[in-house]
Amino acid sequence: MTIPNPSLYTLLFFIFLIHANSQSLQDKELVVLLKLKSYWLSPPALSHWTSSSNSSSHCSWPEITCTENSVTRLVLYNVNLTLQVPSFICDLNNLTHLDLGDNYLPGDFPLSLYNCSKLEYLDLSQNYFVGTIPDGIDRLPKLQTLILARNNFSGDIPASIGNLKELTTLHIYMNQLNGSVPAEIGNLSNLEFLWLSWLPKMAPWKLPFEFTKFKKMKILRIREANLIGEIPESVGEMEALEELDMSTNNLSEKIPRGVLLLKHLSIIYLFKNRFSGVIPQVVEACNLTIINISENNLTGPIPQGFGNLTKLTDMSLFYNGGISGEIPEGIGLLPNLLIFKMFNMNLSGTIPPELGKHSPLEDFQVSVNRLTGKLPDGLCKNGKLVGVVAYENSLTGGLPSSLENCDSLMTVAVYDNKLSGDIPNGMWNALNLSYVLMSNNSLTGELPEKMSHNLLWVDIADNKFSGQIPRGVSSCKKLQSFDAGNNLLNGTIPQELTTLPRLASLLLHQNRLSGPLPSDIVSWESLNILDLSRNQLSGPIPEELGVLPSLTELDLSENQFSGEIPNQLAILKLNNLNLSSNLLTGEIPTSLENSANERSFLNNTGLCASTSWLNVNICSRSPTSSKISKLSLALILSLCAVLFLLVLFLIVFCVRGYRRKKDGSDANWKLTSFQKLSFTSSEILSGLTEGNVIGKGGSGKVYRVPVNNTGDVVAAKRIWINKEIMEDRLEKEFLAEVEILSSIRHANIVKLMCCISSESSKLLVYEYSDNRSLDRWLHKKNRPSLSNLSSSVHHVVLDWPKRLQIAVGAAKGLCYMHHDCVPPILHRDVKSSNILLDSDFNAKIADFGLAKMLVKKGDLATMSAVAGSFGYMAPEYARSLRVNEKIDVYSFGVVLLELTTGRGPFDVHTSLAEWAWQHAQEGKPIADALDQDVKEPCYMDEMNAVFKLGIMCTETNPSNRPSMREVLHILVKTCPELTRNVISTHSRS
Repeated sequence: MTIPNPSLYTLLFFIFLIHANSQSLQDKELVVLLKLKSYWLSPPALSHWTSSSNSSSHCSWPEITCTENSVTRLVLYNVNLTLQVPSFICDLNNLTHLDLGDNYLPGDFPLSLYNCSKLEYLDLSQNYFVGTIPDGIDRLPKLQTLILARNNFSGDIPASIGNLKELTTLHIYMNQLNGSVPAEIGNLSNLEFLWLSWLPKMAPWKLPFEFTKFKKMKILRIREANLIGEIPESVGEMEALEELDMSTNNLSEKIPRGVLLLKHLSIIYLFKNRFSGVIPQVVEACNLTIINISENNLTGPIPQGFGNLTKLTDMSLFYNGGISGEIPEGIGLLPNLLIFKMFNMNLSGTIPPELGKHSPLEDFQVSVNRLTGKLPDGLCKNGKLVGVVAYENSLTGGLPSSLENCDSLMTVAVYDNKLSGDIPNGMWNALNLSYVLMSNNSLTGELPEKMSHNLLWVDIADNKFSGQIPRGVSSCKKLQSFDAGNNLLNGTIPQELTTLPRLASLLLHQNRLSGPLPSDIVSWESLNILDLSRNQLSGPIPEELGVLPSLTELDLSENQFSGEIPNQLAILKLNNLNLSSNLLTGEIPTSLENSANERSFLNNTGLCASTSWLNVNICSRSPTSSKISKLSLALILSLCAVLFLLVLFLIVFCVRGYRRKKDGSDANWKLTSFQKLSFTSSEILSGLTEGNVIGKGGSGKVYRVPVNNTGDVVAAKRIWINKEIMEDRLEKEFLAEVEILSSIRHANIVKLMCCISSESSKLLVYEYSDNRSLDRWLHKKNRPSLSNLSSSVHHVVLDWPKRLQIAVGAAKGLCYMHHDCVPPILHRDVKSSNILLDSDFNAKIADFGLAKMLVKKGDLATMSAVAGSFGYMAPEYARSLRVNEKIDVYSFGVVLLELTTGRGPFDVHTSLAEWAWQHAQEGKPIADALDQDVKEPCYMDEMNAVFKLGIMCTETNPSNRPSMREVLHILVKTCPELTRNVISTHSRS
């Protein structure tokens, strides 16, 4: 009998054991995975995780990677996990890669992960983790990648993180860290990617010298992390560095020479710091594709070496007022240049004439410099140019010839130069042309019959354009502003110009226009300003002007208009009316006889009025009627005197009785009326009960007061006076609000009816807004119930059309304050709770207690203390107390973000403005940020546009924000053109 080989049996036995152990491990891991699914409440994304007769089936699941039939990689990214990380996850003993990013995981850092001893990759980003990053993080010694970004971790970055010697990637950006950054991070000799951006709460810290020892570092991002001091010169020893981003910090001193010597460096972001001195003149970073060192205090010339950076796509040096001299000629020859931003500097000389001919140039901005000579002819030779922004220079010659066939062109902003000649044929009908801003030059020629149907804003004032206004203007249905004042235009105003439904501003003053003003103007429903002064227009003033719902400024002076003034003009809510120096006759409508119009009718010899202070003739009466009038006047005066004494007696009696009954402290009340009132002060005072309180503020309460026994309601804001503590401040607030609101008149600004004052308190009485303030409708915790709504409302959630209506209305009110009031008015506390809504959800700006009237438009005014509301306050206001209209724009931008996202200013872990900007900066879909309650496919374009406008309005740099007039124009159009600014394409980066 042959005895089998014993070694063969031994081998077979071991194979059996290995297979049995492997089978056992697979079964165990499958149980762990199914247990994880059950623990996390079976999210739909894991519905395919089911048991199977094949114990290794889980290795085929998309979220799982197995090595030698054992789970080594688990990716549960964005699968809607909501519970804490369970300890048994580490029962997957061979796990090396764990990705739990973009979920809703709560709690502290999961210390149970220390049991995953083989872990090399850990991603916990974009969850709800809180607390500190634990000191024991080094108990995961094999980690090569650690991503903790976009959470709510606070405190310090632990020094123990420097013990993770294998680490190559470390992301801790966008957290609530408020401690220090340890120098020990510099011990991570294998680190290649370090991202510490958007940590604004960090204690001020300097870049540790150890950081410059990163010999393998390729990407170093420390944006907006409260970094101070200087960048060590030894940063030039980081020989592998490809991207350096230390923007939006408080770094100072010079930019190190070594930065521009790094051979592999392709991206430099050092914008928004305090760097000074000259830009390093030796440039050897031959791989550089982006250099953005804008918004600093740099001086001296642009290095000639920049002209040798053949891979450069983006050169942004703007807002460095000390950079002077000429633009190096070599920059015009760069073959890959897309973005060229050199605005608000001190550049002189000519622009390189080859610029644009050799590269697909898209963004060209050189405004506010001292440049001379011509604009380069080839700016759009490669057909990619989006904007020519070169205003406020001393440029001469004509516009570039390459603009003739430049369909990509969206913006031409060359105003305030010395340009001359005709506009290139074809430029006007460029497919995407939206903004043409060429005022204050010496440009000539005629407007073409065909213009781009995407035109939104045309400003060609103060030039030498001639010929007639083309009838083809009727194709510009999106046009909102047309300013051709002070030119040589002739002929009549074409009927086609009156068919533009979105036109808000039409200025044709000081031309040679003649003939009548068309009467068929019903399409001008958006028209706000009409200035046709200093022409040769004739015929009657069309009575149809009186039915234009938005008209607030009308100037027809210095023409040859004749006939009577239409009574319909009295219907308009005009802030400015000028009909002087015409041939008008007849009696001025009584309703226009007010002090605001005292100079509106001068030099019309045929006009008369019933009063002398309009500086026109007094209307004559017959002797009989004169006697009757005198007798009637005497009787009326007598009756008025009796009634006045009677009313005065009743008011004094009622007020004294009320105050004596209330607290006995105020025996005298003074009422100052700004409107025709249908109630008495006693009615208001009797309504100041706790049951009528609808709001409380820092200075007092707001009451809903019924009057007249007819259902009419007013709102009364009571300001208590504490003479020892706050009398001066409250007195200033009171006087500011009275001064402003009693002098302005606009449909989107709350109407002040009267003020009532006594020694211990003051009352402001307004028209009542049935739907109260906007914030009650936007935020879920404040939304009114159905039982509290006005009868015209059917939905508790404010739908998107109403939100857009509110945004436009509020913008109109602020636009009027900033641009149409003389002097302009700042609100200084724009927020959703200060935007009131009437029964039809029309917006009305309210609460002017913090408003400031500027002496001159655009001037800065220094306030004695910061006022306003946190979350809405512009950063420069809190920092410097120096303000202009742009602080209201910032606050309004926050309101726009509230309208689109449904979030309050503090509903996110940072400010709403910063959260929105970061959302867009990271390339996330805007749809993810929008309010789910109102987001519908048919509204997505509009909501996206308004969200982008909110980001534009909340730019950190005030100069990058649009004006309220621009904001209003953009809101009205709500079109895709929002992706760029109105007259420039400034951005945060």
